[in-house]
Amino acid sequence: MGSLSPAIGSKFVAPARNSHCSGFHSLSPVLRSPRPSLNRICKKIRVHTEKKTPSAIDYSDPDWKIKFQKDFEARFNIPHITDIIEDAVPIPSTFCLRMRTPTEDFADGYPSDEKWHGYINNNDRVLLKVINFSSPTSAGAECIDPDCTWVEQWVHRAGPREKIYFKPEEVKAAIVTCGGLCPGLNDVIRQIVITLEIYGVKKIVGIPFGYRGFSDKDSSEMPLSRKVVQNVHLSGGSLLGVSRGGPSVSDIVDSMEERGINMLFVLGGNGTHAGANAIHNECRKRRLRVAVVGVPKTIDNDILLMDKTFGFDTAVEEAQRAINSAYIEAHSAYHGIGIVKLMGRSSGFIAMHASLASGQIDICLIPEVPFNLHGPHGVLRHLKYLIETKGSAVVCVAEGAGQNFVQKTNATDASGNIVLGDIGARLQQEVKKYFNEIGIPSDVKYIDPTYMIRACRANASDGILCTVLGQNAVHGAFAGYSGITVGICNTHYVYLPIPEVISHPKVLDPNSRMWHRCLTSTGQPDFI
Repeated sequence: MGSLSPAIGSKFVAPARNSHCSGFHSLSPVLRSPRPSLNRICKKIRVHTEKKTPSAIDYSDPDWKIKFQKDFEARFNIPHITDIIEDAVPIPSTFCLRMRTPTEDFADGYPSDEKWHGYINNNDRVLLKVINFSSPTSAGAECIDPDCTWVEQWVHRAGPREKIYFKPEEVKAAIVTCGGLCPGLNDVIRQIVITLEIYGVKKIVGIPFGYRGFSDKDSSEMPLSRKVVQNVHLSGGSLLGVSRGGPSVSDIVDSMEERGINMLFVLGGNGTHAGANAIHNECRKRRLRVAVVGVPKTIDNDILLMDKTFGFDTAVEEAQRAINSAYIEAHSAYHGIGIVKLMGRSSGFIAMHASLASGQIDICLIPEVPFNLHGPHGVLRHLKYLIETKGSAVVCVAEGAGQNFVQKTNATDASGNIVLGDIGARLQQEVKKYFNEIGIPSDVKYIDPTYMIRACRANASDGILCTVLGQNAVHGAFAGYSGITVGICNTHYVYLPIPEVISHPKVLDPNSRMWHRCLTSTGQPDFI
């Protein structure tokens, strides 16, 4: 929830809008350059964890609450096709579940005179925050002012609209999957295609291997239909393939114009969404009637403002296998210690939830909570205590945790992400060394199930989430919205402007009730 700088001033403050990296808001620094590369635009924002007091709000002003709400509403206003095409005329929606197929003559209405009440009103809103914290000292408190005043914050409800701004027979929709693999990619692709066909779209294509597919002459579009995608959700991976980086924003939009693409669905994380927002802004700059809609894909669950992202539940569930294996190895050995490294570059959600779910973890280490390895309060001393009292121990560590203990290479991947050191392997080395030095025998096993988890088929929970996200992405595009992403907030599906969800990765709050629950489960002390 960190992008709402005034709303959570007691915790995080997002950078000013004009300081956002390429792909945010106006994108002027990027679009002024000759040909901005997607490698630059898709760089993830560094975690901004400084605790500051917001200076933008004058609490002595009796109208500060009203002004805050107006500013919030302006920030979360979602871009629409009519912003650049003022004379765009809406037509009756071709999406009606009382019809088996879309009517050919959709502009004249439906065969039935009976009104269908399945549409969402454009003025429908979803409450972003539901807890009225009475004190800034409450666990996980998110306060706007020192008195923790309750201020309603609303975002746009997702779903089909009664009026649409694209004629289905004139639509050519494209789907692209970027970044790394994640359970549920095929589920989202499938539902986007199926929902587009229900609207009446005949031209649907997949762009192979991420953004680079727009410029790669050796990769051709993949025609998509319900028949093609019918069973793709039964396996993991991506039907379209994935990659990082890509050509310039200008080249991508040039390619879209050449191909006649006027709906683009982008599946990816923070960096991918920054690229999608850049494409959206370039289309607006050229006054193109194009809808660019994102579907947040990150196994780490590190997208701001959303309850969760698809693939996360599956990752937590699959992580149980690795944790259980580590537990059995440790429990069966003399002074056995099992170490499991899970995903989580900047956030420890998978490690925390997997630890809670398994009930077999003694130590959970995450990027948001610093720790010492050595010393009287260090991890190694606590492991010694566990070996002496329990005979074995299991450690779960997020990949981004303890990076101060590993050698930095300053290398980056194609998306601009810093290549992390292997904290799991380093932890294994330090544990062996420590127990060898104090003369206590130990048997240390290290398990890294990352690629096994990423390649899994989505479980039932993620399958439902993917289905609804895919459907709502299409509804948003037909409603004329662009530069938006779809997500779940307080159990309801919403549309959010992309810049508000990518200012930096969502991180776990060490003061949250969920982290406190994890500490209660593991029984671990502070390692400082």
